[in-house]
Amino acid sequence: MQTPVSPFDALSALAWLPAAFLGIGLAASSGLRTFLPLLLLAGAAKFGFFGVNLNGSFAWLASNTAFWALAVATVVEVAGDKIPLVDHGLDSLGTVLRPVAGALAAAAVWNTQDPATAALLGLILGAPLALGFHAAKAGTRATSTVTTAGVGNPVLSVVEDIAALFLGVVSLLAPLLVPLLLVVALLLMWRVYRLARRLGRSSA
Repeated sequence: MQTPVSPFDALSALAWLPAAFLGIGLAASSGLRTFLPLLLLAGAAKFGFFGVNLNGSFAWLASNTAFWALAVATVVEVAGDKIPLVDHGLDSLGTVLRPVAGALAAAAVWNTQDPATAALLGLILGAPLALGFHAAKAGTRATSTVTTAGVGNPVLSVVEDIAALFLGVVSLLAPLLVPLLLVVALLLMWRVYRLARRLGRSSA
């Protein structure tokens, strides 16, 4: 016979959902911008916004050094992504860095005393999600490069900045909305990809 599930166990499992969805949302945002979601997380933890509590092993993210280093890295990435050729270099680096950032973001918000468990959950949830969003973004950007000769890339870059910022902020404010936001984000990326393909066929 199956052992009945205690309502206290169910409530305990539900209590983990906000942290899990927060990590998932930040990881997805990391697939668009490597450092921006980590900067938002570091700022929230440092200044006590949104009730964010970092896992003890990742408390260093709230330090002055980490915060300002992430701020500089974010400015460099956002600005560099608007420059032809530099944006392709950043995308190539992002294939490695963005899954790492996604894993770090997801692990940092997972409230457990065991750092190995937090790191494992970050790898399982954060890294693949960040890599998936990065791959979708890179595919859309490559299509834009071919169809618009790179002219449309800065516009796409601004859209990606806004999407990464919006997804990161909403993940911090209302993590339970993250699953819906991810579906909407993927649908929008698919529509942008289809639009770029149609524009390319029309110009040809």
